[in-house]
Amino acid sequence: MTKKPAGTSGRGERALKVKVKSARGRKLSSTLWLERQLNDPYVKRAKAEGYRGRAAFKILEIDDKYGFFKPGARVVDLGCAPGGWLQVAVARVNALGDMPGKPRGTVLGVDLKQVEPVAGAEAHALDFMADDADEQVKAWLGGKADVVMSDMAAASSGHKQTDHLRIIALGEAAAWLAFDVLDEGGTFVAKVLAGGAEGDLQKLLKNRFAKVANIKPGASRADSSEKFVVATGFRG
Repeated sequence: MTKKPAGTSGRGERALKVKVKSARGRKLSSTLWLERQLNDPYVKRAKAEGYRGRAAFKILEIDDKYGFFKPGARVVDLGCAPGGWLQVAVARVNALGDMPGKPRGTVLGVDLKQVEPVAGAEAHALDFMADDADEQVKAWLGGKADVVMSDMAAASSGHKQTDHLRIIALGEAAAWLAFDVLDEGGTFVAKVLAGGAEGDLQKLLKNRFAKVANIKPGASRADSSEKFVVATGFRG
């Protein structure tokens, strides 16, 4: 009888969970986060496929459903660090001109801090809530945008309701900038957390867009209250 190699079962290779030992000075929450990262299939896929983070798969799935990344589209990514969403947008709107015969898109990222360059995208350090941010974005873009998107999240306070309110406030601020820079028919995508206050953001968007929907991508962790609001058909 053939002996099975160590670490396998009779039905093929077995996925082995990585255990992280606690270290002096490291909090339990940090150890659990590290262990989750090491065992996260989307983290592994991101590394294998050259994306800067697992969040790239969230926007890939959202665009697969709603199809707003069209060749030639002009995209603004608010809070773009580390750049995974920029990478996806560049490929799908043909910002590098890799699709012969298709129009080339434009991808612009803004963040409070400098972001490592992404080929095909332009990234700037900017506080998008500054008074003249909308005019600056349009100047860099050379006109209005077809898509404004945000995967921003405020630093965690450890208090669930406070964190919920903070991320909704960020989403609303991103929406107001989108109203200023989006072209008619454009799309707005933003991360929110379920918890009650997101209804105000939904109401705000329904006044400006033809359709507003919510999606929780498969790449969002099951234990997270994270979801994304997708507003299409900007009325101008």
